[in-house]
Amino acid sequence: MKFRFVPVVAIALLLMVSCSREISSTSSTSTSSETSSTTTPTTRSKASTAKVASFVAAEHPTEGYARIVSENGRRFVEFDKSFKTDNGPDLFVILYRNSSVPKTGVKEQDYVQLAALEKTNGSQRYAIPKDVTLANFKSVAIWCRQFNSTYGYATLSS
Repeated sequence: MKFRFVPVVAIALLLMVSCSREISSTSSTSTSSETSSTTTPTTRSKASTAKVASFVAAEHPTEGYARIVSENGRRFVEFDKSFKTDNGPDLFVILYRNSSVPKTGVKEQDYVQLAALEKTNGSQRYAIPKDVTLANFKSVAIWCRQFNSTYGYATLSS
């Protein structure tokens, strides 16, 4: 009778550990050859910054800065070179409606997904779709879609 709950406890532990830190020598070491013209910020002559924010940890340590920039009529979320978060499965960059993002239980109607996270550290850039009304979103987050877990987020200021 006392072993009746062992499978339930095992499944719960598996779910809690699944989004925890994964050790990967390839993802924790960044090289300059990993850059991509679509995600790496470059020197721009007509870019303007609309919003800047500092990342805070939710389920995992996350640090660095995010900013919203406009360039030639397009908008982007950019992470600076000090950006860093843990590696994990199914990580995405999202815009979230509120200024803080819950650690778990993010609801579909409260966010817009920009793209899969390219790398866990360093400068990167993500396009904001033209049909997104930026005024409706108050934060940017690193989110684990598989386990609906927020790694970290940055509250956007005007």
